[in-house]
Amino acid sequence: MAKPGSRPISPHLSHYKWGPAMASSIMHRIAGDGLAIVGTLLLLWWLGALATGEDAYALFLTCMGSWPGKVVLIGLTWAVFSHATTGIRHLVLDTGAGFELKANRMWATVTLILPVVLTAGFWLFIFSKGL
Repeated sequence: MAKPGSRPISPHLSHYKWGPAMASSIMHRIAGDGLAIVGTLLLLWWLGALATGEDAYALFLTCMGSWPGKVVLIGLTWAVFSHATTGIRHLVLDTGAGFELKANRMWATVTLILPVVLTAGFWLFIFSKGL
């Protein structure tokens, strides 16, 4: 029988050093879950409102046009851009490229910043057109 304390301990979050690659991976999961849950519910609500009639669809448009609705839409836009950029990064990593420490750190940082920039640009464009 093993002596107490002689067994290896399981790694925990306190044993890992946080870095851009870990943050990028976690953001990829968060964005994917957000798209799957919130995006699907919003799509079902939109389809239901579309099939129900003018009043239900007008209510949907009113809700999405309000500031909480816009926050949800901006969040979903960020999730699309974030999941896409980190997905492309993972695809490149699957080819065996980008594992060098500097390159990995740089591209992980890019995938954390680029979705914010793309989301801001997209919504500034939308708001400038008055949509």
